[in-house]
Amino acid sequence: MNAPHTARHLPGRQRRGIAVRPVPKPLDPDSVGIFNCAILYAMLDILYSFLRTLALEIVGLFGIFFALGFVLSKLQTAVQTNYHRTIGWKGILLTAWIGTPIHEISHIFFAKIFRHRITHVSLFKPNKITGNLGHVEHSYNSLSLYQRIGNFFIGVAPMVGGSLVLAILLFFLVPNARDIYHTIDGITHDGLRAVTRVPEIIKLLFADANIQEKSFWIFLFVSFCIAAHIAPSKQDQKEMWGGFLSFAALLALLNIIPFLLHVDPLQYVARISVVLSVCVTLLIYALLVSFIHYIFTLVILRIPFRLLKKHL
Repeated sequence: MNAPHTARHLPGRQRRGIAVRPVPKPLDPDSVGIFNCAILYAMLDILYSFLRTLALEIVGLFGIFFALGFVLSKLQTAVQTNYHRTIGWKGILLTAWIGTPIHEISHIFFAKIFRHRITHVSLFKPNKITGNLGHVEHSYNSLSLYQRIGNFFIGVAPMVGGSLVLAILLFFLVPNARDIYHTIDGITHDGLRAVTRVPEIIKLLFADANIQEKSFWIFLFVSFCIAAHIAPSKQDQKEMWGGFLSFAALLALLNIIPFLLHVDPLQYVARISVVLSVCVTLLIYALLVSFIHYIFTLVILRIPFRLLKKHL
């Protein structure tokens, strides 16, 4: 027979209970996957919004300049082809002696603004073998972001400088210059309807009051000379891209602060675009002059020469 068990407590000692911690349950693999996917989706959404805003800024600031520059380049090539296939090298020189110096001076002006070191200048030095008409050699500090960005503006300088000179000639030598300018300015707000206003502008430009003035024909010839050499050369285009990428990188860095503060930077681009609309108007005018020049060389030179060859 077992004796009854009695608990004895030794003096000076207390019984201590042992706390047993519950073993944590392992996380559900499906829950972890969903959580990681949610974080990844959120990060991708933020990245998408950032890149979308950056792309819209670039298009808003530079899109029209790239588009007009592309068309100007194609028209310039077509005009010079018409001259070369009819008159030859002399046809190129006919416009180059005025257009090339303005082209190169525009490069010099922007090179000075962006603190590039100009090493050599040839405002007009035609070379029949290479096809070169003039050049500006410049160097810059590759560690300077400002000077690297300058390569873009130096590259597009002939479009800006040439368009400005064309506008000055218009106001000083054409009687109804203000009517023409305001009509062209309206094109920037018309969108696709702008094409329908081109005949109106040409009609204003060749109005009876204009063609009776000797100054108008001087204006027309000098404008054709400038428009024939207004687009960036192939070398200019190569240098432009490096400056453009540097500018895009700077724009991306500047976007970080408003992005973190939940401020839409596109509102500032819209304000800048209003200021740039003046440049757009000048470039559209340069494009119209280039188009008229192309039609002139096509009707006066290219088509008659083709017909003449057929009869010979």
